[in-house]
Amino acid sequence: MNLPFRLLTLLRRYPSAALLAVQLVGVVIYAALDDGRTGRAGQVVLSLFGLLVLGMALRVVRRSPAANSWAMGLAASLLMLWVWQRVAPGTHLLLAISVLEAAFYLYATGALIAYMLQDDVATIDELMAAGATFTVLAWAFAHLYMACQLLAPGTFPAAVRPDEPRTWFELLFLSFTSLAGVGLSDIAPVKPMGRALVMLEELAGVMYIAGVVSRLIGLTINRRRARDG
Repeated sequence: MNLPFRLLTLLRRYPSAALLAVQLVGVVIYAALDDGRTGRAGQVVLSLFGLLVLGMALRVVRRSPAANSWAMGLAASLLMLWVWQRVAPGTHLLLAISVLEAAFYLYATGALIAYMLQDDVATIDELMAAGATFTVLAWAFAHLYMACQLLAPGTFPAAVRPDEPRTWFELLFLSFTSLAGVGLSDIAPVKPMGRALVMLEELAGVMYIAGVVSRLIGLTINRRRARDG
């Protein structure tokens, strides 16, 4: 009886951990539904989940020093475009949504980094924010890849169905592998803009690990040394 209540309490106390958990669950949901054969019901579920992730990211961003009206404006614009897309689907609307979502998640990335750098003590929520920032940045570049694919079809061919456009989950997979620097994706950018985006994401991944994560690790080690000493 008390376990769900305690879990909800922890997620409210550590919103960065909640955002990270929801996005990791989202990876599984997208794998199950975003395969191009889900139909209208599956697309509605994906859209609703996207709204959930957007709302949770907005809540985390508003707790950071960098939060301001820009986040609210981007979120409101995205909601209007999502509704418009449902009423009158179109490629131009998808492109606008992808660009705005990328802008929002890039803004959220910057706000989360500012939150982690605001003091000299690595709290539990800041450590969770390190993971959440990684997933938010991966989401941002996946939206940039989608926008690039809409502007230049055929940018991201794959070993399977090379002539078809990549689904959202396939582009998210490319984004995670590029950001982590593991190079395990079977999707290869073949046009200049696609290659430029992958290069920028690889650089962002290296700089994030070297600059932000290493700082949090150093603060954690210093806190333990101070406590033991």
